Amino acid sequence: VLVIACPCALGLATPTAIMVGTGKGAQHGILIKGGEALEMAHKIQTVILDKTGTITQGKPHVTDVIGKEQLDGGGGVVGGVDAGGADGVDARALSEIIGYAAGIERGSEHPLGFSIVQYAINNEIPLKPIDSFEAIVGKGVQGISAGRRVLVGNSMLMDAFKIELSAESVACAQRFSFQGKTPIYLALDDELSGIIAVADVVKPTSRTAIQKLHDLKINVAMITGDNERTAKAIAQLVGIDNVIAEVLPQDKAARVKSYQEEGQRVAMVGDGINDAPALAQSDVGIAIGSGTDVALESADIVLMHSDLMDVATAIKLSKATIRNVKQNLFWAFGYNVAGIPIACGLLYLFGGPLLSPLFAAAAMSLSSVSVVSNALRLRRFKAYD
Repeated sequence: VLVIACPCALGLATPTAIMVGTGKGAQHGILIKGGEALEMAHKIQTVILDKTGTITQGKPHVTDVIGKEQLDGGGGVVGGVDAGGADGVDARALSEIIGYAAGIERGSEHPLGFSIVQYAINNEIPLKPIDSFEAIVGKGVQGISAGRRVLVGNSMLMDAFKIELSAESVACAQRFSFQGKTPIYLALDDELSGIIAVADVVKPTSRTAIQKLHDLKINVAMITGDNERTAKAIAQLVGIDNVIAEVLPQDKAARVKSYQEEGQRVAMVGDGINDAPALAQSDVGIAIGSGTDVALESADIVLMHSDLMDVATAIKLSKATIRNVKQNLFWAFGYNVAGIPIACGLLYLFGGPLLSPLFAAAAMSLSSVSVVSNALRLRRFKAYD
């Protein structure tokens, strides 16, 4: 009775499955920091995806530049400084827009700002010197460049500094947004001077990955600081219905918490510094491997391949692991429930044999082997292609 009651199989049931599951995840480039994250992932009901660098490649580029003259004259969008048949005066004006914007954005760490700087360098446009610089979280940047006050950012920045936006400029920005581009306003000395459109390419696997999450009965939402039209255009491309747009970085964690207050188990997927609080707030934080150190540190799971398909694979792996744990516990309990009465002489009462301690020890060993063998079946787990 004592030999059979020894809970070896019961003690092995969970840790062996967790160990094999985390090892299998590592083989697929999914680094799971602890068993708790792996166990929690199978309960996830909502996955919130950051846009830039998660759904998209995080390497935006300038697609269009339009100056005040084109806006006032109702002209078309100029796809580059010298494109679209712009004459010398227009080309110089557009070069000035890029020069001021790139000069200020040189002090920014935002991917959109970096794309403007890179565009100026690629087109050999001189960057204006910076006298002062200030980043305004979630809105843009301001500073003094070449003796002029420069504002570069979204419509919220223009509103904050009471910059008047004409009907033409608003219509132009809306047109960019419907195309999935992010419009960036440039104001010089408190007057709108132009709009720069920046686009970020969607990762090739994003749409398929989101469909896999839907197949797992998981609600998918996208969170971004972009304006709502741009966000919805990107969301439509990848098959996301729930869009949370125009969110300031410090408010992302609050949005995650609001889902949790509704009773949802939430996973947050992000890559930037501003995603770190939301990653920590979520039930399971998942960081893209190409992201910042702060995001990687805040997350419970790190995707080394920076591929959204691995989010679906991680949840699928968690479900397979927990299913394996339950199987192990069933066999461990079943062994004890059946073995102890027999060892006590239940069969002997009805004319059957007594159970020898030798057979009890063999059965106990066999139960441990069966639990470990069942856990090792997880090695046949296949990730999503």
